[in-house]
Amino acid sequence: MTDAWIFPDWPAPRNVRTAVTTRDGPGVSLPPFGRFNLGLRNGDQPDAVGSNRSVLQQALGLPAAPRWLKQVHGCSVAELGPLPSTDEPQADAAISRLPGTVLAILTADCLPVLFCADDGSAIGAAHAGWRGLAAGVLEATTEQLQVPPERQLAWLGPCIGARSYEVGEEVRAAFVDRDCAAADCFTPTRPGHWWCDLAALARRRLAASGIARIHGGGFDTLTDLRFYSHRREGVRRGCFASLIWLARS
Repeated sequence: MTDAWIFPDWPAPRNVRTAVTTRDGPGVSLPPFGRFNLGLRNGDQPDAVGSNRSVLQQALGLPAAPRWLKQVHGCSVAELGPLPSTDEPQADAAISRLPGTVLAILTADCLPVLFCADDGSAIGAAHAGWRGLAAGVLEATTEQLQVPPERQLAWLGPCIGARSYEVGEEVRAAFVDRDCAAADCFTPTRPGHWWCDLAALARRRLAASGIARIHGGGFDTLTDLRFYSHRREGVRRGCFASLIWLARS
């Protein structure tokens, strides 16, 4: 781990490569966007974001430019290849079976989840805010991989922590109405409000889908200043990226 990058520690196959950026990477964004904002939709200068994305590819030696998504808190999954493209599909998850394809998820409190087949034949990445998580974005990604769940691995990236994320009744109901045991992921704070453990909810949904090998977690984007946080900084803030790709032979 360095100030600029986090490299997930999970037993993925050797051809599966992963990295997570931080706000302190080698970028050129100006306050309030830190240095290494990679998101285009929060008010930063497009030229600065474009420069940061180019630096990202060069610094990590990526085999191709990342395939960015237009994330909308839904559960659509795009199947992508490595061909250069300025197109950003409207989706909150992506999968690929083609070496050289770099999947990228942007977050700033929501949960990024990375997936791979245990033989290195397929990868996936999902953006799981509470709406997408409740709607089934993780289940949709697992299914789209077309790999038996018992052969999949998942890694939970940096998201807002269980004692930093206070939510209202509508969020709790979105999970508990479907799975009454999900109540264990909520702790009451004041009338009509709860602390929400987003990572624990994701673990429940993944386990229910048949994925037993779930790694990562333990971050809190609100309190850890390496990361961008919507709750801490508001709308005019950056996004960091969680990346996964299959190395070329």
